[in-house]
Amino acid sequence: MTQDMITLGFDRIIEQLKQQAVSQAAREILDRTEPILNEARCRARMEETTAARRVLENAGTPPLSETDGPESGIIHASQGDMLMPAELNTLARFCVTVRRMRRYLEGARIWSAGISSWSTELPDLAALEDEIGRSIREDTVLDDASPALKNLRRLKERAEQDIRDKLNQILLRHKNELADSFITRRGGTFVVPVQKKYQSSFPGRAVDFSSKGTTVFMEPSAVRDLQQTLDQLSVDIDTEERRVLWELSGRVAGEEERLRAALRVMTDLDVLFARAKLSQETSSRPVTLTAERVIKLKDARHPLLDRSVCVPLNMELSLPDCGIAVTGPNTGGKTVCLKTVGLLTLMAQSGLHIPCGEGTVIGMMDRVLCDIGDSQSISQNLSTFSGHMTNIIRILGECSRDSLVLLDEPGSGTDPAEGSGLAASILEELLRRKCLFMVTTHDPQIKQWAARTEHVIPARMGFDHASLQPLYRLELGKSGESCAIEIARRLGMSEELLKRARQVADHGPDAIPEKQHDPMRIPAGRLQRMQSKAENAFERFTKGDSVMLLPDKKNAIVYQPADDEGNVVIQLQGRKITVRHNRLKLLVPASELYPPDYDLSIIFDTVSNRKAEHTMSRKFDPDAVIVISEGNTSGQS
Repeated sequence: MTQDMITLGFDRIIEQLKQQAVSQAAREILDRTEPILNEARCRARMEETTAARRVLENAGTPPLSETDGPESGIIHASQGDMLMPAELNTLARFCVTVRRMRRYLEGARIWSAGISSWSTELPDLAALEDEIGRSIREDTVLDDASPALKNLRRLKERAEQDIRDKLNQILLRHKNELADSFITRRGGTFVVPVQKKYQSSFPGRAVDFSSKGTTVFMEPSAVRDLQQTLDQLSVDIDTEERRVLWELSGRVAGEEERLRAALRVMTDLDVLFARAKLSQETSSRPVTLTAERVIKLKDARHPLLDRSVCVPLNMELSLPDCGIAVTGPNTGGKTVCLKTVGLLTLMAQSGLHIPCGEGTVIGMMDRVLCDIGDSQSISQNLSTFSGHMTNIIRILGECSRDSLVLLDEPGSGTDPAEGSGLAASILEELLRRKCLFMVTTHDPQIKQWAARTEHVIPARMGFDHASLQPLYRLELGKSGESCAIEIARRLGMSEELLKRARQVADHGPDAIPEKQHDPMRIPAGRLQRMQSKAENAFERFTKGDSVMLLPDKKNAIVYQPADDEGNVVIQLQGRKITVRHNRLKLLVPASELYPPDYDLSIIFDTVSNRKAEHTMSRKFDPDAVIVISEGNTSGQS
């Protein structure tokens, strides 16, 4: 798949197509879907899809199945391996599916003789289906697989019953020696649970022990001969089952050619009906295919857009006209228009139905080439303009008279005058080659070129100036405006900026701007810059600040802010100590902890000190004593 196809979204259509298939083999074939260059084959593919869609709608979903499992069984059988019951059962189910598909196709004759004829290519595998079904069910070989197997299994059941009867008698005779009264099996051998202390006296051999070791599971001597008979019957049964499996595997190997033919046809039908299912799911229809130079779309929709809101596209481009130059507003649908034309062309030429109206005609192209979107590449050191030019040079190197070229704003992303010149020269070259092309542009020079150039059709995307809403409708024969200022207004741009934009557009950038009466609000900056500090500066704190003393991580209160030496007096657990400022981390500033007129002495002074201070403030008291013990430097560092 080319990059052009991916740009147009063809890869996403193929993914949708693959999801309609049932088998992995069909999905792998569908993954290689690409446009067909042979006109007869292309038309036949389209007619096949149409016939399959008609059968699908009238006869229902075909009985298809996964093919990986049957193919694996066929390979193993052809290599001489013995197929297991599950593998044979998978092949039997495949044979059932083939039988049902034959009946489905035969019943579809009234809607499509061509689709119905596939039934003749599906082999009749009823005999193999019956043989496997008679011998195998799920992962088991049935009794009826052979008379010998049926007889051996009957003898085995009788031997097991004889052993159980014998063991039941032993349970009654030795119940005092047993840990429990039940019969079980260990390693295929019938045993009874015996208490550990009776192991030596109990007639028999130990086969297994309980997890705690208190119980011994023993095979009584009385049933040893019967157990040996049972073991021999099990060997004989296994041998007979293998004989049956080998015989059935040889039968499958003998039908290898017919089984592979059935796989091939079922895969081809899966591919065919996947195209029909996609047509049904996307509400698509067949179109007229021609090798003539023409594209005629009637009510066409982009298949990847919501069809409930997608505006249908109507256009026609045919010789002698070679190109369409589409103008109009941003967000008006010009690029979607290009992608719709390119993608529907790829789909139709691949035999797929497309979402469109009756009367649509798709001319076959040897290539669909496009330059759409951002071609910037950091890894290849390409700017947007360089990326576009590289792509366009590649397109000019590949495009022939039978190509379709789609260019989205050629010449943009550089000096407007030089870009216009490049775009004009590119379009003139495409016109000289007489290939079909579509181009979108905002360039007034290209608009004028399209209007006066023979065999180029000017077109525009409709725009409602009253509601300032794009109409997403292609209008041929008319040139449109970009409507950038109107769209900016609809998106909410300031009217003052729009007035200036219109002034510059009308009179050039040298026009003197009008005075702005309502300037736009400038949001406050949110960048948090680091504050520069003077040398030896440090945080001094404030009395009452809540801090953490490091590295002890103890909470304290600042009593005296830092002095010029950086020493801070804090109150910690009722004591006042002096520490270095860098050992403190501010938790909550005092301004957030206390009201403005709060008396901090309540925190730092004792009750007796506060009473003494209160007394001394009123009168002299020779007995009043204020004890000051601040500034203990025991905590200083």
